[in-house]
Amino acid sequence: MRIWVDADACPGVIKEILYRAAERRRLPLVLVANQWLRVPPSPYIRAVQVEKGFDVADRHIETQVAAGDLVITADIPLAAAIIDKQATALNPRGEIYSRENIRQLLDMRNFMDTLRSSGVDTGGPPAFSQSDRQAFANQLDRFLAGAGS
Repeated sequence: MRIWVDADACPGVIKEILYRAAERRRLPLVLVANQWLRVPPSPYIRAVQVEKGFDVADRHIETQVAAGDLVITADIPLAAAIIDKQATALNPRGEIYSRENIRQLLDMRNFMDTLRSSGVDTGGPPAFSQSDRQAFANQLDRFLAGAGS
């Protein structure tokens, strides 16, 4: 099993949790971004810089992910593609994307995009909180424990 991170928009505190988990469990962790990332020196952690461009990092992750891998992303279309590849997608706020919820999440995302493109100010997501960080850490631990790593 490998952990992939859609790293361009991933909060730093989430990356720190992932660095510690990769070291503790000796799991490969790959952060993919279209900018250079500094990662801790480790045989388990690496960063991949892809070309700049819309969804380039997402496409890289989608082509590299294998069944059973874990992908950390807030990108709902990427999460849907990951689920189709028999991998697991987890967002930085601790929500697991699943076959049961991905269609509704995609529909809501598309609806909000339509509103924004018609000029409606939909606001943004709430600020990332300590409870979001804790929810992520808890869900990551549950996933890793269930994966037998």
